[in-house]
Parts: sequence; structure tokens; C-alpha cells
Amino acid sequence: MITFAQITDLHITTLDDPYKSKERNDARLRDVLTTIYNLKPRPVAIIASGDLVDRGEAREYDELRKLLMDFQGIPIFAGMGNHDLRGPFQEVFPKGGQSLLHYDTDKNGFVQYEHQFDGLRLVMIDTLDERDGKHQENGAFCAKRASWLNRTLGRNSQMRTMLALHHPPVRSGIYWMDAREDYTWQKRLADAVKNRKQVRTMMCGHLHRAFHASFAGQVVAASPATSIQLTLNLTEVDLKVPDGREILVEEPAGFSLHMWDNNVLTTHVAVAPAFPPAVQYNFPFVKA
Repeated sequence: MITFAQITDLHITTLDDPYKSKERNDARLRDVLTTIYNLKPRPVAIIASGDLVDRGEAREYDELRKLLMDFQGIPIFAGMGNHDLRGPFQEVFPKGGQSLLHYDTDKNGFVQYEHQFDGLRLVMIDTLDERDGKHQENGAFCAKRASWLNRTLGRNSQMRTMLALHHPPVRSGIYWMDAREDYTWQKRLADAVKNRKQVRTMMCGHLHRAFHASFAGQVVAASPATSIQLTLNLTEVDLKVPDGREILVEEPAGFSLHMWDNNVLTTHVAVAPAFPPAVQYNFPFVKA
């Protein structure tokens, strides 16, 4: 049995952040990483599924680099979210030139790669829509990315596989996050993953809240954010007329833990920091 921790939506930033969220987001990420390091057994890897920083600036990635210097005992495999930018990310975390974040790029420069573990493969998918050095809110999955994914999944069709991406390809029901979606890229992704029996999960983030859904015959598992969470309000909203509703909430920082055991992948959702124990194992569960 092996486990993989998933973190997402870190939104690490700088002291001059207009929302004054640096100290909060730093502390929440430290809480999550500390909790992960104390898990038993310790995960073999951490999968960071995007929105590593808030504005995509090199200064923010450098803040993340400094924070991660205290957590080098578990390899972290990184992907891109809609708040990231590929150039500044690779400037601070050069491919092959550092050991804090592991990743690769395909021939078109997308942060897409695969990594083999013991009996299980991670395939990272890049859904960042970046245009002229600026990130867009919605996801993207162009024909070039789809071609890479089709080749990658087809190359070893028997290897059990976890797909990781930032944007969930399904609606969450949180209307203001879903309503602006163009579903062209989701249809392209569906064509790439349907009938792929080796896929065990499509782990993602972006929604700052845990939820599960089905997509093209696959399981979608969205992880909570290490930063603040979205308020669970499934009523419709007029995107042009603010109504004063709460949209983000200071719920605890969260992460997911994916357990691979006997060819079955099980996903747990956890919060950080750890709570004090309530009951201890002082009596046998089964009498001798």
C-alpha cells in the first residue's frame, strides 16, 4: 500500500498583495504540509495540482521556493492552474535544475508529463489558458494537449493511471464559478479519457472545495484548497449584480490523500492542522 497527498490552490503571494493574504496563505500551507509529513504511513509523493501562486509572478514563486525549503522530505510533483504562468514558474523552478518541485514539459511547452510509481502512473495535464503572458480564469485543453494525452495513455494502456489537472471538467453547482465555462475543452478531454480503463481517478482543484463527480466514465475528485475555501451555496446568482452573499470562507485548510492498495484507489479528504486526539487504542478490538 502506498499513498499520495494532493495539495491545490496554494495562492502563495507577496507582502504587497492587495488582499493582504500572504501570511494567511503561507501559514495554511505550512499547516497542511506539516500534517502530511506526520501522516502514517508517510506519503511517497505530494501532487500539487495548480494555482501554486496568486498572480503568476516570479516574486511569488520565489516566496513559494523559500517556504518549501523547510519541506524537502517528500517529492512534490507540480502542475499549472489558472493563477500560474509557465515562464515565471520555470524561471524560479528550472526544469532539472532544482529539487523542490518536480515536473516536465511536452514538446509544445505545456507542463504535461508522466511519472511511474510502484504499479501506478501519474499523468499531469496542463489546463492553463495563458495568452500573451496573462492567465485566463477558465480552463483550456487544446488539440496539441489532447494529442499528447492520447499518445501518453495509449503508450502503456495496461498501467494503472492517476490523471491530475487543475480545472474540474464538470460543473460543481457553485454557480459563479461554473457559469462562465465554455465546454469545448471539456468535450475534447472527454474524447481523450473515455474508455480508458486504466484510469483510476482524475484529481483536480480550482473549486477550493472537495466534491466528486463522474466524467466520460471516469471519477473526478476535486480537492479542497490549502488557502481559503469556497462557500457552499448552490443557488443561482446574477453575475452582473452583486447581492452581498458570502463567496469565500475561512474553513480549515485541506488536502486529499489517495491510497493505492491491491489495485484499488481510495481517496480521503482531510483538514489541517491536526486536531487533538479524542480516543486512544488502549483495549483490543478482538479478544485473543
